[in-house]
Formats: sequence, structure tokens, C-alpha cells
Amino acid sequence: MNESSALKVVAVRALETTDAARATWTDVDRAWASRASAQVVGAGASPDVFLARRADLALERFGAAQPALPRAIRALAWRPWVGSAVVAAAFVLGVLLDQADTTQRVNVLAPPVLGLLVWNLAVYVFIAAGYVVRYGEPATPGFLRGIVARVSGGRVTARGTGGLRETIAVFGDEWARRAAPLYRARAARILHLAAAMLAAGVLAGLYLRGLAFEYRASWESTFLDAPTVRSILAVAYAPGTLLTGFPVASVAEVAAIRAPAGENAARWLHLMTATVVVLVFVPRLLLALVAGIVERRRAAHMPMALDEPYFQRLLRGFRGGPARVRVFPYSFSPPPAAIAGLEAIVARTFGGSAAMVVATPAAYGADEALAGGDEAATGATLVALLSASATPEREAHGAFLAALARERSRADAVFALVDESAWAERWRGEPGRVADRRSAWRQVCDEARVPVVFVDLANPDLAAIDAELDAAIGNRTP
Repeated sequence: MNESSALKVVAVRALETTDAARATWTDVDRAWASRASAQVVGAGASPDVFLARRADLALERFGAAQPALPRAIRALAWRPWVGSAVVAAAFVLGVLLDQADTTQRVNVLAPPVLGLLVWNLAVYVFIAAGYVVRYGEPATPGFLRGIVARVSGGRVTARGTGGLRETIAVFGDEWARRAAPLYRARAARILHLAAAMLAAGVLAGLYLRGLAFEYRASWESTFLDAPTVRSILAVAYAPGTLLTGFPVASVAEVAAIRAPAGENAARWLHLMTATVVVLVFVPRLLLALVAGIVERRRAAHMPMALDEPYFQRLLRGFRGGPARVRVFPYSFSPPPAAIAGLEAIVARTFGGSAAMVVATPAAYGADEALAGGDEAATGATLVALLSASATPEREAHGAFLAALARERSRADAVFALVDESAWAERWRGEPGRVADRRSAWRQVCDEARVPVVFVDLANPDLAAIDAELDAAIGNRTP
């Protein structure tokens, strides 16, 4: 999934996970977005294409009434002009560094040129050391790289009212986390190009002024003598010597240009330029090229962790059509109010188009009479419906749950719902009894390796149940 699509998918994910009450983005809206996008992309489309198209349609409908979220998306979108501006500013700064010196003297021992060499060599050592130290571990951006990443990625302010403010805040945090590897590569590319252009600006400034003014090369030092200076210059400008064929001045020549004396700086400028090209300009461009390749690859293939419960829920309906949910009550005949609660939970968790079938309640001890041989259970979500009013027994309820768990290989998901409506009403003033009964049911379900969610089917808390089922289905054991 490319960067632009991923940004929109993360925005819609933030909307659908924070709007638990379905106040601004209803179940009908969500079902429409999934259905319409599936029709547009076709059954053979990849999950990335489906999710991207669904995000486009959702934002088109939601943004018409709530423009704050589309504005937040635009605020966080990558702005290429930021990188161009940083690179251009670096070149201008390089030119101005030379203009700041009005003496028209080039100190062959001092910045800006020798300073550029030392700084860039230090950066190369730091980069190499970082790869060794962090080998196999995620990198954290440095100070400058972090600033560039934040500026280039934009910032978003949580504006709006009520839940929409939370949506935008979650969206900004989630995008910053998911896009961090991309922004690190992007910041690296920009900074490497900026370093190359800074060096180019310094050299351009020297040559431009050299057309109208004569630069004089000299040096001065409190502690160094001519032989030592000559040795330093021979090492520092060795790449320039190899590239141009101009030898570094002899000890006598170096001694002759000690301040206040000097000589025409043309050959020194040529040596400096060639050295900067070899040690700064070319390496920085190569590093920028590598960072650019990494950036392009990351921008074109943003990972979205499709195994997350949120995405799994969306993709179940896309891959296999409307979700199918088969409910198996055990030693318990759910009343009409409980069936209505079940329907509301299924619609909330699996979408309004989900098909729910409630099987004939299994008699006490009939642990094998559920899904065995039932081909309709293949690819469906299987739910054991139990009553908290019953005392859980390992030999009865546990065997029933274990039999259901054996269907996991051909089912989409398996979990248990324990209806507490009658039990909680009976022991309303004694929460300890409710907690003890929950603990007993949880132990039996854990032994059968079946996730369990406790519900009040007469008055279900859809938002809480939705979150618990997401966790139960997302963390199911193969």
C-alpha cells in the first residue's frame, strides 16, 4: 500500500476505532463503505486495494459532513517542497559563509573548507558506527533528522468537537508511529542532499568572488610550524592531489605563505574543490541516492499489519462475502430478548450483512452434538452460547467447549459467550457472586482453549463487547 493510501486507511481506522458509540460514523455507513468498495474493486482485488478504496469512499462520505478529518489528512501528507526548500537553503548558506569573510584571504588551515571536511568525515564515522551498534535493531532519528522528519511530515491539531477531537489525536499519533521508518529515510535523503549543496555553495561562493577579486592563500598558527602544517595539508588534500595532479606545496612554499605573507590562492582552491568533491559531494550524493531508494520503497509499500483485529474484521467480509456466525446454545434456550441482543452484537462486530444462525440448543451432556459433520460451519464463526446461571462443569460444559474447539481448523473463529443477564439480575446486590461465577467459567473456557466474553444479552454494552470480541478473535490460537 502506498503512502497516500496508507494515510487515509489509518485515518479511517482511527475514526472507526474511536467512535465506539457509532455517533458520527454509523454501522450503516461502515457496512456501505465495505460493500461499495468490494463492488468497485472486485473479488480478485488484493486486501490493500480493497482497504484503500474503502478509505477513499468512507472519507468522501464522512468528509462532506465533517471536514476536520480530511483537513487533518492534508496536514499530515508529505509536502515535497519542504525537502527542496531545505536543500536550496543549504546552498545559499554555503555561498553566504564565504561572503561573511571580507578579508579575501583563504586560511588553508581554517574553515569553511577544512571544517567541511572534518564535519563530513565525522558524520561518516557516526553513520558507520551506528550501523554496527544498531545492527538488527530499529534506528532512532538524530536531532537534525528528527526535526526534518517532523517538519516534512506536517503536524495536526486535534480540532473538532467531542469524539472527533479524539479521532484526530489518535490518527496523528498512529500515523507518526507507522510512518516513522519512512520519515527517517526521507529525512536522511534531505540532509545528505543539503550537506552536498552546502559544500557546493561554499565552493561556488569562493569561485564567484574569485572572478572579481584576488584571493590570497596563507596560514597562521600559535602552535604549528611549517613542516607540521605541510604534513596536515598533505593528508587533508590528498584526494584533491590525486584528482587534479596538483602537488601540495613543499615545506619551503608553506613557510613562505605564513601570514602576513601569502600567494595567489588559485591552486589551493582547485585542491580544495577536488578534495570536497571526493570526500563530501560524491559520498553525500551516494548516501542520498541510497536513502532515496529506501524512501521510495517504503513509500510504495507501507506495512499495515493486516493481522490486526480491525483489519481482519474488514477483510473477512471482503474475502468470503458476508460473515457467517453459527451460535450453539448449550443446556440453555435463549429467550427472544437474548436473541435480539445476539443479533445486535453480531451486526456490530461482523457487520450489518452478517448472517447469524442459532442452532437447536444442545442437551446437557450432549457435547458432540454441535458442529461435527455440519459443512455450514466451514469458514463460519462458531459461538458457544452459555448461561452464567449454570454452574460450569469440566465434564459437561468443558467437554462441549473442547468439541467446539476441535472445529477451529475449518472455522474462521471460535469463542464463547456467557450470558449473565439472569444471573446478574438475581445477585444484583452481591457483586462477589458474579465475580466468582465469572472466574469459574473463565477457568473452564481456558482449559478448553476457547476465548470467552461475558455479556448481558438483555441489555448488551455493544461498545465494550465489540472491543472484547476484537481481542478474543484477534488473539485466537490456531
